[in-house]
Amino acid sequence: MPNWELQNCCQKDQVTFLVTIGVFSLVILALWRTVLLTPFKLITVFMHEASHAIACILTCGKVEGIQVHANEGGVTQTRGGIYWLILPAGYLGSSFWGMLLILASTNLLTARIAAGCLGLALLIVLFIAKNWTLRGLCIGFITFLAIIWVLQEYTKVRILRYVILFIGVMNSLFSVYDIYDDLISRRVNSSDAEKFAELCPCPCTGVGWGMIWGMISFLFLCASIYLGLVILS
Repeated sequence: MPNWELQNCCQKDQVTFLVTIGVFSLVILALWRTVLLTPFKLITVFMHEASHAIACILTCGKVEGIQVHANEGGVTQTRGGIYWLILPAGYLGSSFWGMLLILASTNLLTARIAAGCLGLALLIVLFIAKNWTLRGLCIGFITFLAIIWVLQEYTKVRILRYVILFIGVMNSLFSVYDIYDDLISRRVNSSDAEKFAELCPCPCTGVGWGMIWGMISFLFLCASIYLGLVILS
């Protein structure tokens, strides 16, 4: 039975999990403005745009193209679908994927599955990408994941779980920061939240929706840590 109460916490694996998340968070914050994190920021933008695309497809719309730009922006061109579900899917979806990646890192098998699914998603998007930044990102990360996989399987450099965890933590932190930067600290009239506020009949503004989405994203991050500890207990 799952140890929901986290009795006898924290064991060695749980401590390693918490410490690794803490170290990764500090490294990410320390290197936030450097080019070293740019590929990982762009993969987070990719997950944001892919979430829009998935929401569009699930609501019977059509995805006409996806772009990721070097300035950490992105665009998903859609036709049809349920717009008020497609709009929040970007920010909330990328937070959700971050949570899944963090949880997947708790076990080697699930880390392999996560790496395989991410690689497959990048391969699919490679053929519908509308700009070379996204194509390069797809090719680069597919190659990167393949190298990590080979190292995991055939050498003593077994870091696949840590790479998946790092991408998950990066995705979760970047999602929360992106919501704050785009929707709360500076009001971008073309943002998803502003467009959502125009569609929603309630009196909530784009900033208000940004705060709501930000809290949900932060809850995803907290849930990933709690559920990770449960899995490892």
